[in-house]
Amino acid sequence: MERILVSACLVGWPVRYDGGAKALHHPLLTAWAAEGRLVPLCPETVGGLPVPRPAAEIEPGVDAAAVLAGEGRVVDADGGDHSAAFREGARIAVATVRVRGCRFALLTEGSPSCGVELVADGRFSGRRRAGEGVAAAALRAAGVEVFSATEVDALAARLAETARDD
Repeated sequence: MERILVSACLVGWPVRYDGGAKALHHPLLTAWAAEGRLVPLCPETVGGLPVPRPAAEIEPGVDAAAVLAGEGRVVDADGGDHSAAFREGARIAVATVRVRGCRFALLTEGSPSCGVELVADGRFSGRRRAGEGVAAAALRAAGVEVFSATEVDALAARLAETARDD
């Protein structure tokens, strides 16, 4: 049975920066939880950030790879640098998939940690730009197939495909 790393906020854990969750109500997610496939994790909280915490964004002109390499920052609106916590959360996410045997991840789109295709623009404007979060980038680099919360059906198709191959 394939395990899936999942953003903890998607399964209802109140770990987001504002103290809330972003629960994803999808029958497949419910079924996977009942089967014991889900491995919930919030890279930001395991990286040491509190709940609640200031909203943070990857700086403009910087991508997740640069943050992981220590050449870019994740900052809050007041300029507070949270890059070390984001890198640590990404490291723990990769260690978790290795220990738990997850080949797939289902992550929260738009997050500076978990964004799959989109992150905030880095100007705290409410707009998004193309890019991935720090944990998503680290997971991909480790060979994990990463899906956004809008791609549950695509993840299900990949799970079915790998089940046929095994």
